[in-house]
Amino acid sequence: MADQNDTVIERKTRSKPKLERPKLYKVILLNDDYTPREFVTLVLKVVFCMSTEAGYRVMMTAHKLGSCVVVVCAKDIAETKSKEANDLAKEAGFPLMFSTEPEE
Repeated sequence: MADQNDTVIERKTRSKPKLERPKLYKVILLNDDYTPREFVTLVLKVVFCMSTEAGYRVMMTAHKLGSCVVVVCAKDIAETKSKEANDLAKEAGFPLMFSTEPEE
């Protein structure tokens, strides 16, 4: 029997909220026939911190296939990088385009 002085401890179950990983987004380089290859490589180096060789390979893949995934990252980063690259091209007077889309 329990006395009046006995303390009863009940454990409370804590449920951890299930956190979902944020969706990742692809930044895609779209090929055009007007932007010089050297400029595309420069943009990939400056905006996406690629080496000259990596930038050249990405640029050539887009040139041959029509588009190429540059990077996969969080939505806000993808949109920021894409906008920065598009703005650089626009300032230089080139129709170079980068787009973003969710990764499947």
